[in-house]
Amino acid sequence: MKVAEDLIKDKNRALVSVPRTTTLAEAVAVMKVENVGCLLVADGDALIGIWTERDLVRDVASDGFDIASATIGSYMSHPLITCQWNDSVYSLVDKFLGLRIRHLVVSKEDAYIGLLSAGDVMKASIRSKDQELAHANAGLSWEYYEEWRHEQGHIPNAGL
Repeated sequence: MKVAEDLIKDKNRALVSVPRTTTLAEAVAVMKVENVGCLLVADGDALIGIWTERDLVRDVASDGFDIASATIGSYMSHPLITCQWNDSVYSLVDKFLGLRIRHLVVSKEDAYIGLLSAGDVMKASIRSKDQELAHANAGLSWEYYEEWRHEQGHIPNAGL
């Protein structure tokens, strides 16, 4: 079974972050260029929060909201919700559903090694189930039963 670090390696994508002083208009432009649905927010070298497409929709409805002057540091979600590098796909699914979130930052040895979306984890979960089903079906084919032979009234493996 794959773990969070495996999914990060499969994804092969660097973390995308911006300084906390970045305006939301600039943040949206970065998201477009990078083709991502969220940005991590940095204060120097430390990641301190996250801002997502969902946050943008909620922020736009705020009184006095001005995308050109509002900074991401004022609108980000924090603290970061993380998982460990060795969390299984099933554990990750549980976190996404239980916490009702769409992004998890993956941590290993006090460092952030990547970001997983709910879609990344759902895809890995479906692939895992597909492999399990293929393995189970491999042993239960019609050919398996066709190869049974009833020699002299003996049924093979009848004593099992």
